[in-house]
This record gives sequence, C-alpha cells and structure tokens, in this order.
Amino acid sequence: MSLKWEGRECWALVLGASSGFGAATARAWARAGFGIIGVHLDLRHSIAAANAVRDEIAGLGVPVIFHNVNAADDEKRAAVVAAITELFAERRAAGEEPLIGAMLHSLAFGATLHYVTDDPGRKELSRRQMEMTADVMAHSLPYWTRDLYHAGLLGRGSRVYAMSSEGAILAVPTYGAVSAAKAALEAHVRQLAVELAHAGITVNAIRAGVTDTPALRRIPGWEQLVQASLARNPHGRMGRPEDVADALVALASPLTHWMTGNVIGVDGGEVIGSRESTEIP
Repeated sequence: MSLKWEGRECWALVLGASSGFGAATARAWARAGFGIIGVHLDLRHSIAAANAVRDEIAGLGVPVIFHNVNAADDEKRAAVVAAITELFAERRAAGEEPLIGAMLHSLAFGATLHYVTDDPGRKELSRRQMEMTADVMAHSLPYWTRDLYHAGLLGRGSRVYAMSSEGAILAVPTYGAVSAAKAALEAHVRQLAVELAHAGITVNAIRAGVTDTPALRRIPGWEQLVQASLARNPHGRMGRPEDVADALVALASPLTHWMTGNVIGVDGGEVIGSRESTEIP
C-alpha cells in the first residue's frame, strides 16, 4: 500500500538513492509508505550495493523503481521524467491520482582539489572540474525540479529537499569547489521556493554535519573532519545518514506547508559549538 495525502497516491523521488543520505532516506520514506523512484549512477564495482538497497525497499511492500543513469545528463534526466510520466499515466488508468510528494536531491560527485598550490606534486582544480562539480551538486536541482513541474509530476503538497553542508559557509582545504556548489545549491533552493510558492510546492535545504558516508571518505583528510566533528558535536558522536532520514520523514508532511526557502540544520547541534562547551562540570 502506498501513502496517500488527500486521496492522492504519494511517491518519493530520490536523486542519489544508492548510498549515503539518499539510500537512508529512500528506506525511511518507503517505511513511511511512499512508493520510491531512485536515480543513481553505479558501475560494476558498486552496482551490487545499489541493487541491495532497491531490494530492501521492495521488501517493505511498496513499489520501487531504480534508474541507473547520470542524473546530471540532460538526456538521461528527460528519459527518467518520461518514464515517471508513463508510470503515473498507468496509475491514473488504474484509478489512482499519483504525485511526487517528496523529492530529495542528494548528488555527491565533485572534485576535491586545491585552487592554488605551490607544491608541484599536487594538481590544481581545473575549469572543467569546477564546472562539473557545480553542475552535478547544484545546478541539477533546478533542472530536475523544473522538468518535473512542467510534466505535472510535482503539485500542491510536494516537498523538495536538497542536501547542503557547512561547506556552504566554511572553507576547508581541497573542498572549495564543493563549497561553491553548496552555496549555489542554497541559492537555488531560495529561488525555487519563491517561484513555486504559488503552486503549493515547498523547497528547502538540509544542512547535515559531518556524516560517515562514501562521499565523506572521498575528501582528502577526511579523518581530520571526523575528529573535528567528534570534538564539536554535543552528542559526542558523528551524525548518521539515518538521523537525516528520520528528519526528512517528519518534514515530508502536509503539515510543513508554511516552511519553504530554508536551510534546516539536522546535525545534532554540531554547528553551534564544541562538546566541551556543553558539558556540565
């Protein structure tokens, strides 16, 4: 059985569904009753893990469809939107009124190199890498949202969320291109929130803290980020993808219709100080 809001059959679209925040949220939204449409890009070495996530969701008793494509490719995006349109036409023929009630943009693929270095053994970030990082991690959000809206797949009550990070406002070695992408992503969220308010569609960003995901482990020096997280987080632990997924289940609700254009912190208080500052002597 799929979740229904006001008589409409609710589906969730997760971009980056095979690992990290995307996989955790796809599982959580499935447990909440959403049908799941996942988009991911996995090759031979990682496809088994992606298939395992899909099969686990299927075992929860909700419909699930995964598309193994590059979400930043215009033609691939158009093909997935067309496939969802066809699926929803079939659901309407069966007497349902389907809607993408929740969408998560969680695409984590970018270059982590210095802008400038005096070390001849290190590469500097190229123009192509800078543009690719921004296109995948930021600019793909408005493209997906716009195409889904024009296809009639998003409507009144739809909730759009995008994964940001502290990197949007902080400078971390080798993280510059991703920081710029996250800052752009938050700007896109605000713009989409304004432009889609008339349609009853909300758009918000989720700012997680340092979380143990495959994306984190691709950042040079990620071990130092973990240590800093453990020192700062008042809970004395790093965040988990499931922490964010739990919040997204609560946020993907008709009751959050007045929340839009925000950057919502889901980090256990990590951004506000150190663990030591919160301990009672």
